[in-house]
Amino acid sequence: MIGAKKIVVVLPAYNAALTLEKTFKEIPFDIVDEVVLVDDCSKDNTVEVAKKIGINHVISHEKNKGYGGNQKTCYTKALELKADIVIMLHPDYQYTPKLIQSMCYLIANDLYPAVFGSRILGKGALKGGMPVYKYIFNRMLTLTQNILIGQKLSEYHTGFRAFNKDILETINYNANSDDFVFDNQMISQIFYAGFEIAEITCPTKYFPEASSINFQRSAKYGMGVLGTSIIHFFNRLGLLKSSIYITKK
Repeated sequence: MIGAKKIVVVLPAYNAALTLEKTFKEIPFDIVDEVVLVDDCSKDNTVEVAKKIGINHVISHEKNKGYGGNQKTCYTKALELKADIVIMLHPDYQYTPKLIQSMCYLIANDLYPAVFGSRILGKGALKGGMPVYKYIFNRMLTLTQNILIGQKLSEYHTGFRAFNKDILETINYNANSDDFVFDNQMISQIFYAGFEIAEITCPTKYFPEASSINFQRSAKYGMGVLGTSIIHFFNRLGLLKSSIYITKK
């Protein structure tokens, strides 16, 4: 705990058996109280590895629900565990869990309600092996999103995020897509509800065992991201009233 805040790390997993233990061992358990792994019907032995290394809360989807569907289960379980701060971390070891302390400190001390680990701040992305086409794609999308949403994030596509419970108890994340665009819909909801997001420089690693989507899926994701930003823009102007922006409280 930091400042009597209960901290829960959630790991949305799919075929993460080769990288899960490395990720888990770097989690700072001097402050982290619970770890939740949700396995989205993996084809490898992710669940067995999770139980072997001592993760107490392992949830297995009987059918693949998608990346967004996985996160929905993660956040619901974290709230059931009475988390004050929830860290969403990909278990593919692209992001270092060593930043969890810094991210949680900003939230526990009421500086920001959400903190993202950014691969783009500094030179971590290309240095860590991000493919050039993905880097360019990331920068173009982020510029467009900042204009449409009216914010100044360095990137909208990181898989390392920390939230206080107020965000998860306010936005209706269950109304979002079960696919990869879930992440961007959630950011849109957070900003639309009036919350701020801080960013911290995060080194990243690209290697064969790390998860990655192909060019075709990336293109589909990009179109979904643009669609989300456009919808946010028109809702901000009062020209639309989309259901995903209806808060839970």
